[in-house]
Amino acid sequence: MRILFTGPAAPTHVFPMVPTAQALRAAGHEVLFASPSPMDQLRQAGFPIVEIGDGRPLRDSFVATSGEQPRYARPDLTQDQIIDVAAAAFAHASRATVDGLLATASEWGADLLIHDSCLASAQLVAAKLKIPAALQNFGFISGLDMAARLAGHFTDLYEAHGVAAPAETTPLNVVPVSLGGDAGGLRMRYIPYNGGGVVPADLLRRGTRPRVAVTLGTVVTEVDGVHAITRLIEAAASVDAEFLLAVGDADLSHLGTLPANVRPLPWVPLAELLRVCDAVIHHGGSGSALTAVQAGIPQLVLPQGADNFLAADILTGTGAALRSSSADVDTPLLARLIGDAALREAAVRLRAENDALPTPAALVPAIEALATGAR
Repeated sequence: MRILFTGPAAPTHVFPMVPTAQALRAAGHEVLFASPSPMDQLRQAGFPIVEIGDGRPLRDSFVATSGEQPRYARPDLTQDQIIDVAAAAFAHASRATVDGLLATASEWGADLLIHDSCLASAQLVAAKLKIPAALQNFGFISGLDMAARLAGHFTDLYEAHGVAAPAETTPLNVVPVSLGGDAGGLRMRYIPYNGGGVVPADLLRRGTRPRVAVTLGTVVTEVDGVHAITRLIEAAASVDAEFLLAVGDADLSHLGTLPANVRPLPWVPLAELLRVCDAVIHHGGSGSALTAVQAGIPQLVLPQGADNFLAADILTGTGAALRSSSADVDTPLLARLIGDAALREAAVRLRAENDALPTPAALVPAIEALATGAR
């Protein structure tokens, strides 16, 4: 069977597809990705890729649809408004991918199209070619709702291609029911894929005192820098713990001289880092949050934009996470993150919920059935 994966060129959207694609390839299926550029992060995963789109960065679409330079942190907008802004931008970026995705799916002879919710061309192409489709969710948010928002910006292209409506698509959720996703469809265990990276030898084992990872994902630092953790770094100096600053090659000059217990790291795969940490602080990105769920450790969420506020609401509702604005982080909050037994117990329960779900490999027959119609 030939299975075509597609989504925006963004780690948040591509990385959750990789374990599914690996499982299908290991089962003997042919797997191909169709992706806009840049493709560096996807290339590391070892799959063949066909480039689609016009090569323009996603940032251009956010500028074109909003009329302003992109900002990740949007305290001036509600969560729903933030999602609408993103939907308009992703739909704009998707326009250039229609012809390339249509040609790839047709010429390669795809039997199943597995797509992200933020590539509006996918359901158009699946409907036009009558290819079964599955929507690979990337986190807490409803992928079906997001895809519908994008489709609302694509009505002219549906008309131009003589397609009445988006193809029906089956959600592939990567969270337990308690954490969201879409009703129906399939649910699989979240297995982190964070790309490659060198793990420092001393991070293969736990330290002699508590360790707290601090990450802002792959987008926040690129757009807003490290301003979101300024107060955190100041407060960390008074906490008896080691804070591991996992922000890659972000410019840290804004933070001044780092306290002795704050250690900047090069790019380290987050799943490996969290394996030896006692807690994690992050912005509420789905990849960071779900990697922490898989690790079974407490979380402190400092929501900035995107779907971060939804993630913070859901995670704090489980009892496994705290939340704060960036400006309100203080030493007592950090001490509670490390020492609160109830937080740790809830995190262990949340990990058990994730572990109880079938692996992507176990779901291969059900995914195959989406293409054959043998439900």
